[in-house]
Amino acid sequence: MSKSKLAQPVVRHSPSRGAGSPDVWGVYEPDTGSIQYVCADPATRKAALIDVVWNLNPRNYRFSTKSMDQVLGLVGQNGLDVEWVLDTHPHADHVMASALLKQRTGAPMAIGEKAPDIARIWGDFYNLPAAFDPARDFDRLLADGETLRIGDLDVRVMLSPGHTLGSITYVCGDAAFTHDTLMQPDVGTSRADCPGGTTEALWDSIQAILALPGQTRVFVGHDYGSDNRDEPQWEASVAQHRATNRPVKDGTRREDWIKLRNRRDATLAPPDRILAALQINLRGGRLPAAENDGHHYLKIPVNRFQKERSWPRP
Repeated sequence: MSKSKLAQPVVRHSPSRGAGSPDVWGVYEPDTGSIQYVCADPATRKAALIDVVWNLNPRNYRFSTKSMDQVLGLVGQNGLDVEWVLDTHPHADHVMASALLKQRTGAPMAIGEKAPDIARIWGDFYNLPAAFDPARDFDRLLADGETLRIGDLDVRVMLSPGHTLGSITYVCGDAAFTHDTLMQPDVGTSRADCPGGTTEALWDSIQAILALPGQTRVFVGHDYGSDNRDEPQWEASVAQHRATNRPVKDGTRREDWIKLRNRRDATLAPPDRILAALQINLRGGRLPAAENDGHHYLKIPVNRFQKERSWPRP
Protein backbone atom coordinates (compact mmCIF):
# COMPACT_ATOMS: atom_id res chain seq x y z
CA MET A 1 0.00 0.00 0.00
CA SER A 2 1.54 3.27 -1.10
CA LYS A 3 0.37 5.15 1.99
CA SER A 4 1.49 2.47 4.43
CA LYS A 5 3.60 3.85 7.25
CA LEU A 6 5.80 0.77 6.83
CA ALA A 7 7.28 2.58 3.83
CA GLN A 8 8.03 5.78 5.74
CA PRO A 9 10.54 6.72 8.46
CA VAL A 10 8.71 6.97 11.78
CA VAL A 11 9.94 8.42 15.09
CA ARG A 12 8.28 7.88 18.48
CA HIS A 13 9.23 8.94 21.99
CA SER A 14 8.68 6.63 24.96
CA PRO A 15 9.10 8.97 27.93
CA SER A 16 10.84 8.21 31.19
CA ARG A 17 8.56 6.93 33.92
CA GLY A 18 10.55 8.45 36.75
CA ALA A 19 13.71 7.74 38.70
CA GLY A 20 15.90 5.14 37.02
CA SER A 21 13.79 5.07 33.86
CA PRO A 22 15.29 6.30 30.57
CA ASP A 23 13.82 8.37 27.81
CA VAL A 24 13.71 6.26 24.66
CA TRP A 25 13.25 7.34 21.07
CA GLY A 26 12.66 4.72 18.39
CA VAL A 27 13.53 5.61 14.80
CA TYR A 28 12.10 3.24 12.19
CA GLU A 29 14.17 2.64 9.04
CA PRO A 30 11.75 1.43 6.35
CA ASP A 31 14.13 -0.18 3.83
CA THR A 32 15.15 -2.91 6.28
CA GLY A 33 12.38 -2.68 8.87
CA SER A 34 15.03 -1.85 11.48
CA ILE A 35 14.40 0.13 14.65
CA GLN A 36 17.21 2.42 15.80
CA TYR A 37 17.18 3.65 19.38
CA VAL A 38 18.28 6.64 21.41
CA CYS A 39 18.34 5.79 25.13
CA ALA A 40 18.89 8.81 27.37
CA ASP A 41 19.16 9.69 31.04
CA PRO A 42 16.60 12.49 31.52
CA ALA A 43 18.59 13.96 34.42
CA THR A 44 22.01 14.31 32.78
CA ARG A 45 20.96 14.29 29.08
CA LYS A 46 23.61 11.64 28.39
CA ALA A 47 22.60 9.09 25.75
CA ALA A 48 23.46 5.85 23.99
CA LEU A 49 22.71 5.12 20.34
CA ILE A 50 21.69 1.52 19.68
CA ASP A 51 21.71 -0.38 16.35
CA VAL A 52 21.88 2.67 14.06
CA VAL A 53 21.77 1.96 10.30
CA TRP A 54 24.18 2.99 7.56
CA ASN A 55 21.90 2.93 4.53
CA LEU A 56 22.91 0.69 1.63
CA ASN A 57 21.13 0.44 -1.71
CA PRO A 58 21.67 -3.21 -2.77
CA ARG A 59 20.95 -2.39 -6.41
CA ASN A 60 23.97 -0.15 -6.91
CA TYR A 61 25.88 -0.58 -3.65
CA ARG A 62 25.82 3.09 -2.83
CA PHE A 63 25.75 4.16 0.79
CA SER A 64 24.07 7.13 2.42
CA THR A 65 23.91 8.48 5.96
CA LYS A 66 20.20 9.36 5.80
CA SER A 67 19.21 7.29 8.85
CA MET A 68 22.28 8.18 10.88
CA ASP A 69 21.73 11.87 10.18
CA GLN A 70 18.11 11.51 11.29
CA VAL A 71 19.22 9.94 14.58
CA LEU A 72 21.87 12.60 15.18
CA GLY A 73 19.34 15.30 14.37
CA LEU A 74 17.09 13.86 17.06
CA VAL A 75 20.02 13.91 19.49
CA GLY A 76 20.65 17.58 18.74
CA GLN A 77 16.99 18.58 18.95
CA ASN A 78 16.77 17.12 22.44
CA GLY A 79 20.04 18.51 23.75
CA LEU A 80 21.61 15.08 24.29
CA ASP A 81 25.27 14.16 24.65
CA VAL A 82 26.18 10.74 23.19
CA GLU A 83 28.24 8.60 25.59
CA TRP A 84 28.00 5.21 23.83
CA VAL A 85 27.49 3.75 20.38
CA LEU A 86 26.07 0.26 20.97
CA ASP A 87 25.20 -2.71 18.78
CA THR A 88 23.36 -5.81 19.90
CA HIS A 89 25.04 -8.16 17.36
CA PRO A 90 26.71 -8.12 13.93
CA HIS A 91 23.60 -7.55 11.83
CA ALA A 92 22.96 -9.54 8.65
CA ASP A 93 20.13 -7.40 7.32
CA HIS A 94 21.56 -3.91 7.57
CA VAL A 95 24.93 -2.20 7.72
CA MET A 96 25.80 -0.65 11.06
CA ALA A 97 26.71 3.04 11.28
CA SER A 98 28.81 2.60 14.42
CA ALA A 99 32.24 3.62 13.08
CA LEU A 100 30.74 6.71 11.43
CA LEU A 101 28.92 7.61 14.64
CA LYS A 102 32.15 7.32 16.60
CA GLN A 103 33.78 9.73 14.14
CA ARG A 104 30.90 12.19 14.49
CA THR A 105 30.37 11.98 18.27
CA GLY A 106 33.64 10.75 19.74
CA ALA A 107 31.70 8.13 21.72
CA PRO A 108 33.16 4.63 22.11
CA MET A 109 31.66 1.61 20.32
CA ALA A 110 30.64 -1.61 22.04
CA ILE A 111 29.21 -5.02 21.13
CA GLY A 112 29.00 -8.43 22.83
CA GLU A 113 32.16 -10.33 23.72
CA LYS A 114 31.22 -13.28 21.49
CA ALA A 115 31.50 -11.18 18.33
CA PRO A 116 34.97 -12.73 17.65
CA ASP A 117 33.32 -16.17 17.54
CA ILE A 118 30.89 -14.88 14.92
CA ALA A 119 33.82 -13.31 13.05
CA ARG A 120 35.56 -16.69 12.83
CA ILE A 121 32.47 -18.31 11.27
CA TRP A 122 32.15 -15.62 8.63
CA GLY A 123 35.88 -15.34 8.05
CA ASP A 124 35.66 -18.92 6.77
CA PHE A 125 32.69 -18.17 4.50
CA TYR A 126 34.52 -15.25 2.91
CA ASN A 127 37.90 -17.03 2.98
CA LEU A 128 39.21 -14.01 4.89
CA PRO A 129 40.57 -15.66 8.05
CA ALA A 130 42.45 -12.59 9.30
CA ALA A 131 40.13 -9.82 8.08
CA PHE A 132 37.77 -9.51 11.05
CA ASP A 133 38.96 -8.59 14.53
CA PRO A 134 36.16 -7.16 16.71
CA ALA A 135 38.63 -6.65 19.58
CA ARG A 136 40.47 -4.24 17.28
CA ASP A 137 37.47 -2.57 15.70
CA PHE A 138 35.25 -2.05 18.78
CA ASP A 139 36.31 -0.17 21.87
CA ARG A 140 34.68 -2.64 24.24
CA LEU A 141 33.44 -6.23 24.03
CA LEU A 142 30.74 -6.65 26.66
CA ALA A 143 30.35 -9.78 28.79
CA ASP A 144 27.12 -11.24 30.12
CA GLY A 145 26.25 -9.43 33.36
CA GLU A 146 28.60 -6.52 32.71
CA THR A 147 27.32 -2.98 33.26
CA LEU A 148 28.03 0.38 31.70
CA ARG A 149 26.70 3.84 32.48
CA ILE A 150 24.59 6.33 30.56
CA GLY A 151 24.75 9.40 32.75
CA ASP A 152 23.46 8.24 36.12
CA LEU A 153 21.73 5.15 34.71
CA ASP A 154 23.15 1.62 34.78
CA VAL A 155 22.89 -0.52 31.67
CA ARG A 156 23.14 -4.27 32.24
CA VAL A 157 24.23 -6.64 29.50
CA MET A 158 22.36 -9.93 29.04
CA LEU A 159 23.79 -12.53 26.69
CA SER A 160 20.81 -13.51 24.51
CA PRO A 161 22.00 -16.07 21.96
CA GLY A 162 19.82 -17.91 19.48
CA HIS A 163 19.39 -15.47 16.61
CA THR A 164 23.20 -15.38 16.59
CA LEU A 165 25.54 -17.03 19.06
CA GLY A 166 26.62 -13.65 20.44
CA SER A 167 23.51 -11.44 20.52
CA ILE A 168 23.09 -9.31 23.63
CA THR A 169 20.22 -7.43 25.27
CA TYR A 170 20.73 -4.07 26.96
CA VAL A 171 18.60 -3.52 30.09
CA CYS A 172 18.47 0.09 31.30
CA GLY A 173 16.03 0.60 34.16
CA ASP A 174 12.59 -0.36 32.86
CA ALA A 175 13.75 -0.53 29.21
CA ALA A 176 15.10 -3.67 27.50
CA PHE A 177 16.56 -3.50 23.99
CA THR A 178 16.08 -7.07 22.88
CA HIS A 179 17.45 -6.98 19.31
CA ASP A 180 16.37 -9.90 17.08
CA THR A 181 14.79 -12.18 19.69
CA LEU A 182 11.19 -11.08 20.06
CA MET A 183 9.04 -9.39 17.46
CA GLN A 184 5.87 -7.50 18.40
CA PRO A 185 3.25 -9.64 20.19
CA ASP A 186 1.04 -9.84 17.09
CA VAL A 187 3.99 -11.29 15.13
CA GLY A 188 5.94 -13.47 17.56
CA THR A 189 9.69 -14.09 17.50
CA SER A 190 12.66 -13.73 15.19
CA ARG A 191 14.49 -16.37 13.16
CA ALA A 192 17.10 -18.68 14.68
CA ASP A 193 18.70 -20.19 11.57
CA CYS A 194 21.68 -17.84 11.22
CA PRO A 195 25.02 -19.71 11.35
CA GLY A 196 25.80 -20.22 15.03
CA GLY A 197 22.18 -19.60 16.10
CA THR A 198 19.82 -22.26 17.43
CA THR A 199 16.14 -22.40 18.28
CA GLU A 200 16.92 -23.97 21.64
CA ALA A 201 19.17 -21.06 22.65
CA LEU A 202 16.66 -18.52 21.34
CA TRP A 203 13.89 -20.05 23.45
CA ASP A 204 16.06 -19.79 26.58
CA SER A 205 16.97 -16.17 25.76
CA ILE A 206 13.32 -15.23 25.27
CA GLN A 207 12.37 -16.82 28.57
CA ALA A 208 15.10 -14.82 30.35
CA ILE A 209 13.74 -11.61 28.81
CA LEU A 210 10.17 -12.52 29.78
CA ALA A 211 11.36 -13.09 33.36
CA LEU A 212 12.09 -9.35 33.67
CA PRO A 213 9.52 -7.31 35.64
CA GLY A 214 6.16 -7.15 33.89
CA GLN A 215 6.26 -3.37 33.42
CA THR A 216 9.58 -3.54 31.55
CA ARG A 217 9.33 -1.88 28.14
CA VAL A 218 10.56 -4.32 25.49
CA PHE A 219 12.04 -2.60 22.42
CA VAL A 220 12.46 -4.98 19.49
CA GLY A 221 14.97 -4.76 16.65
CA HIS A 222 12.65 -5.08 13.66
CA ASP A 223 9.07 -4.75 12.57
CA TYR A 224 7.52 -5.57 9.20
CA GLY A 225 3.88 -5.07 10.12
CA SER A 226 1.37 -7.91 10.17
CA ASP A 227 -1.68 -9.12 8.29
CA ASN A 228 -3.77 -6.60 10.22
CA ARG A 229 -1.29 -3.78 10.71
CA ASP A 230 0.49 -1.56 8.20
CA GLU A 231 2.08 0.79 10.73
CA PRO A 232 5.39 -0.08 12.42
CA GLN A 233 5.37 -0.85 16.13
CA TRP A 234 8.31 -1.71 18.37
CA GLU A 235 7.33 -1.33 22.03
CA ALA A 236 5.31 -3.63 24.30
CA SER A 237 5.68 -4.59 27.95
CA VAL A 238 6.94 -7.91 29.25
CA ALA A 239 3.43 -8.47 30.64
CA GLN A 240 1.91 -7.90 27.18
CA HIS A 241 4.30 -10.39 25.59
CA ARG A 242 3.59 -12.98 28.26
CA ALA A 243 -0.15 -12.55 27.78
CA THR A 244 -0.46 -12.13 24.01
CA ASN A 245 2.72 -12.97 22.07
CA ARG A 246 1.27 -15.74 19.98
CA PRO A 247 4.07 -18.30 19.88
CA VAL A 248 5.70 -17.71 23.31
CA LYS A 249 2.97 -16.48 25.65
CA ASP A 250 2.56 -18.07 29.06
CA GLY A 251 1.62 -21.71 28.78
CA THR A 252 3.55 -22.37 25.57
CA ARG A 253 5.55 -25.59 25.57
CA ARG A 254 9.22 -25.32 24.64
CA GLU A 255 9.12 -28.28 22.25
CA ASP A 256 6.06 -26.91 20.43
CA TRP A 257 7.69 -23.54 19.86
CA ILE A 258 10.96 -25.09 18.67
CA LYS A 259 9.07 -27.18 16.12
CA LEU A 260 7.08 -24.14 14.96
CA ARG A 261 10.17 -21.91 14.72
CA ASN A 262 12.19 -24.49 12.79
CA ARG A 263 9.34 -25.01 10.34
CA ARG A 264 8.99 -21.25 9.80
CA ASP A 265 12.75 -20.69 9.42
CA ALA A 266 12.89 -23.33 6.66
CA THR A 267 10.73 -21.02 4.51
CA LEU A 268 12.89 -17.88 4.94
CA ALA A 269 15.54 -16.73 2.49
CA PRO A 270 18.67 -15.00 3.84
CA PRO A 271 18.46 -11.17 3.95
CA ASP A 272 19.31 -9.47 0.67
CA ARG A 273 22.11 -7.34 2.20
CA ILE A 274 23.77 -10.16 4.12
CA LEU A 275 26.94 -10.68 2.07
CA ALA A 276 27.75 -6.98 2.11
CA ALA A 277 26.54 -6.26 5.64
CA LEU A 278 28.48 -8.87 7.55
CA GLN A 279 31.90 -8.15 6.08
CA ILE A 280 31.38 -4.48 6.98
CA ASN A 281 29.73 -5.01 10.37
CA LEU A 282 32.43 -7.43 11.51
CA ARG A 283 34.81 -4.50 10.97
CA GLY A 284 32.64 -2.31 13.23
CA GLY A 285 30.89 -0.63 10.29
CA ARG A 286 34.05 0.06 8.29
CA LEU A 287 34.63 -0.71 4.61
CA PRO A 288 37.66 -2.78 3.62
CA ALA A 289 40.72 -0.65 2.96
CA ALA A 290 40.70 1.22 -0.34
CA GLU A 291 42.68 -0.40 -3.12
CA ASN A 292 45.30 1.30 -5.34
CA ASP A 293 42.59 2.99 -7.41
CA GLY A 294 41.13 4.64 -4.31
CA HIS A 295 37.94 2.55 -4.31
CA HIS A 296 36.64 0.03 -1.78
CA TYR A 297 35.65 -3.50 -2.81
CA LEU A 298 33.60 -6.20 -1.12
CA LYS A 299 34.25 -9.92 -1.53
CA ILE A 300 31.26 -12.08 -2.50
CA PRO A 301 31.48 -15.87 -2.14
CA VAL A 302 30.01 -17.78 -5.10
CA ASN A 303 27.93 -20.96 -4.70
CA ARG A 304 28.28 -21.01 -0.91
CA PHE A 305 24.49 -20.81 -0.66
CA GLN A 306 23.39 -24.32 -1.58
CA LYS A 307 19.89 -23.23 -2.50
CA GLU A 308 17.75 -20.09 -2.41
CA ARG A 309 16.36 -20.67 1.06
CA SER A 310 19.53 -21.58 2.93
CA TRP A 311 22.51 -19.98 4.60
CA PRO A 312 26.06 -20.70 3.44
CA ARG A 313 27.62 -23.75 5.03
CA PRO A 314 31.27 -24.51 5.73
